[in-house]
Order: sequence, then C-alpha cells, then structure tokens
Amino acid sequence: MDKEADTTTDALLDGRLALRQPRNGYRAGLDAALLAAAVEAHAGERLVEAGCGVGAALLQSALRSPQARFVGVERDPAALALARENLAANALDGRVEALGGDVDEGFRALALPLFDAAFSNPPFFDDPGALRAPHPSRHAAWMADGGLASWTRFLLKAVREGGRITVVHRADRLADILALLGETAGSFRVRPVHPFIDAPAKRVLVRAVKTGRAPLVLLPPLVLQERGAGAWRPEVDAILRGASLPWGV
Repeated sequence: MDKEADTTTDALLDGRLALRQPRNGYRAGLDAALLAAAVEAHAGERLVEAGCGVGAALLQSALRSPQARFVGVERDPAALALARENLAANALDGRVEALGGDVDEGFRALALPLFDAAFSNPPFFDDPGALRAPHPSRHAAWMADGGLASWTRFLLKAVREGGRITVVHRADRLADILALLGETAGSFRVRPVHPFIDAPAKRVLVRAVKTGRAPLVLLPPLVLQERGAGAWRPEVDAILRGASLPWGV
C-alpha cells in the first residue's frame, strides 16, 4: 500500500508546524495542543515526553521553547518513525530527539540522565473492557497496559528533585492522578477543561513538582466553546495558534 496515501500532513500552530500522521486510527488533536501549551520550558532545560506518538505535543512544545532541548519516548515503531520524520521535516532534529522505549519498562531502562521536566498524555483507559473494538492503530494510544500507575511512575523517575511534571487526562481520573503523583510530588496546580461553561469538565491539565510541598491550587477553568457558536473561544484559538497556557504565579 502507498505509504503517502496512508498519512496526511497537517498544519499546526498557524502553519509553523507540519505534522505527518496516519490518515486513519489515532490522530493528534486538542489534547496534544493543550498539553504542549501547558508545558513550561526554560532556557537550557531538558524535557522528556512519555509516549510522544508522531510528535504532536513534542514538536509544538519545542517550537514554543526554542532555547530548550526535548526528548520523546515512543514504543510503537510506526509512530516513532513518523516522529523522526516530523523532527527532520520541521528542522528540529538538532535539539529534539525521538527514542524507542516502553513506559512500562520504566525510566531507568533508557539509561538517560534526569530531566528538568516531563510531560505526557497517558492512554485514557486501563481496562480493555472499557473500549468497544478500537481500531488497531488506536489501541496503543488508548490502552495503558501497565495502568496509569506505570505512566506516573515513569514521569516521577524521569525528573530531578524540583522538576516539573505536566499531564493532560480525563477529568474523572483526577483523584487517581493526584494520588499516584502525590507519592513523591506535590505543589499541584489543576486546570479543568470544559467543553461548555455549563457542562462538566471532560479533561484536566495537572502540573506537579517533584518533592514540592505547596498547597494544591485549583485554577480557573478553560472553556472550549460557547453553545451554538460553532467555533473555539478566542483563548482556545490563541492556544492553537501558539499561545501558552500559564500556570499562574
């Protein structure tokens, strides 16, 4: 089958990023954009993404922070190959790297030095029974073989003391995320993401600091759309074009 016919090249960040990804199956979307907008990266820092896929969040984060270096870890060979192609196509392969690796095997298996920050959009489901016959290409992105605990453990082990961890996930898993990251991290900041102002949050963005001790802060929500408007709210459109999503003071 024609390799080009199996993929599309999509423009992100107002055309500054060209992302090649599978035409069918799992495709990067709003979650990756929100995660990238929430990642803090300072000059000279090193950051790692667990489960980078084809590089959607990884590359968007790197373009927002040109003075930092990034490493993405991905276990799926096809996704990893596309991630590396995307790095080269966007001239980012000089300071961004995509490595083969399995989160379930732990951070130490990569034999890498600790990072200043880590981020991830972990698979949303721990139980195969929670999904009905997903497309095979979506299985690895949706199903966490080792559970959410494996992903949070990887993130905690990947960063130095005082290092930052940023996660986007389902809102109904917030208690689990706080409990799992809370084993060695604190100083939580949580931003709910609501589809509409009068609808429950579907996603949460969570930032934690390894060995942090500050009280948890619940930030104002990010609301995606107005009912009947058929378009993103201005602040969401700005994020999709490259604006950052601050965590406050």
